[in-house]
Amino acid sequence: MAAAFHQSVCVLGGVLFKTEKSGGGTMTSRLLPFLACILLLAMPLQAQEPSAAEIQDLSIRNADFAARLYRAIASTSDGNVLLSPFTVSLGLAALMSGADGSTREQLLQGLSLNALDHLRIPELFQSVRESVAESGLVNQGIGILPRQQFKVDSAYRDVVQTQYAGNIQGLDYNDGAAKDTINKFAYDYTGGEVKEVISAIDPQTQMMLITAVFFQGQFALAFNASFTQYERFYVNKYNIATVPMMFRSDKYHLAYDRSLKLGVLKLPMTGGTAMLVLLPDKDVDYTSIDEEITGERFQGWLKQLKRTKLEVQLPRFMLEQSYSLQKVLPGLGISEAFQERADFSGIGGETGLRLSEVVHKAAITVDETSNAGNARALNIFASLPPRLTVNRPFLFLVYHEATSSFLFIGRVIDPSKK
Repeated sequence: MAAAFHQSVCVLGGVLFKTEKSGGGTMTSRLLPFLACILLLAMPLQAQEPSAAEIQDLSIRNADFAARLYRAIASTSDGNVLLSPFTVSLGLAALMSGADGSTREQLLQGLSLNALDHLRIPELFQSVRESVAESGLVNQGIGILPRQQFKVDSAYRDVVQTQYAGNIQGLDYNDGAAKDTINKFAYDYTGGEVKEVISAIDPQTQMMLITAVFFQGQFALAFNASFTQYERFYVNKYNIATVPMMFRSDKYHLAYDRSLKLGVLKLPMTGGTAMLVLLPDKDVDYTSIDEEITGERFQGWLKQLKRTKLEVQLPRFMLEQSYSLQKVLPGLGISEAFQERADFSGIGGETGLRLSEVVHKAAITVDETSNAGNARALNIFASLPPRLTVNRPFLFLVYHEATSSFLFIGRVIDPSKK
């Protein structure tokens, strides 16, 4: 009697394994390797951890976008400026993961990420984001808000939530309560520090991207509040503000960029972050420095820093700035996302969804607050060291040291104003 015969085949590690079954029983060839093959196929593929070189490459590309975004925003204002380029990059990268075709290509190009594999980008941002989150000082929120009728794909929702730590939610933009929903989102994600992102909504809105962030600066070399005094800050030739000026005498890292006539002071902060204070010489227009900030210059400043004894006077300040980026981003090469031909089919598979608005709001507090517990006496040196007094308009960069990521870029023209 002819036996019924069944054969199963599996390839594991380039080797063929086979089981054979006849009607009268089972004949097994290399059974254990076959079972191992079945188990391997059942296991989900694990994403490879980003390498240090990949993270460094991403940070350089993010720095390029950060500098271009800062220049675009600073050129439209003669007052204080504050933005978190990392938070904006995170939000736009999350949108990129739901885009396709030329819309995706424009987002990649605008973010300076076009040389990277777009499928790898979520893992890279997740790695940097989680590293930054360990500082405990940055509270940020990313909201992708399509119109309520748009059905969001569950796989895309998972990418936004897991890898970008964002939120995606459909909104009825004809409902006046949509504004309150957006503002509550920003309030909750920033620990109550950013209270209002928008004041009005266009009912024709298709999709909004909201990014909100708050940073409480805590210096590793803490300023002693008992030494803070009100002193003059020279806003311009015609205006002088009286502001609380913090003081500390210690060993700091300092550099001088002769080509820009710019002093560079590093202030170490807690949580693996640091601040670079960029102070132009008295005869230098700060707008000329705006045009020269690049990721390459930033790396150059870090290499030039030398440790020296120094007395530092820095104004206490709180900044809170909000920007509509709908008209800014096209100047950076991101325009199709706002047009009718935008392709965000990766968000839900439907067509006709376009970006209507991108809103960014950032807030920062820089004061004597610190957990370092090392506020010192007025002077610790036998002789008085040189003093650096930041009493005129200056720029600053807050960055994550391990990844060199720009967390904040700001310009302080008048510390008495937000």
